[in-house]
Amino acid sequence: MEKIAISCVEPSLDAHVDPRFGRAAGYLIVDPDSMEFEYLDNGTSQVLAQGAGIQAAEIVARSGAKVVLTGFVGPKAFQALSAAGIKVGQGLENLTVKQAIERYKAGQVTMASQPNRKGHW
Repeated sequence: MEKIAISCVEPSLDAHVDPRFGRAAGYLIVDPDSMEFEYLDNGTSQVLAQGAGIQAAEIVARSGAKVVLTGFVGPKAFQALSAAGIKVGQGLENLTVKQAIERYKAGQVTMASQPNRKGHW
């Protein structure tokens, strides 16, 4: 299975999914077969006045992940992820990272065809 990037509030499988893709604290890049992961800090995107979603999409694309699981994605970030060939699962903000992965593996996450958050500018 392809690597998955999950926006998270801290580097743990038991952490909650961060509802904000672009301004998430970081991303767990998870191998869903072994559940091994690495953490990518997103601190630089959190302080940007604008462009956080695009910067976050670049971080995730460089990780090799082919799927993003998160809460909300704005239009610019969604476009950047789509251009990189990354599928997006949204609306998972009330789950832990592990629960989001389990839902994805069970086929219970619908891949989005558009963003679910309006842009800020």
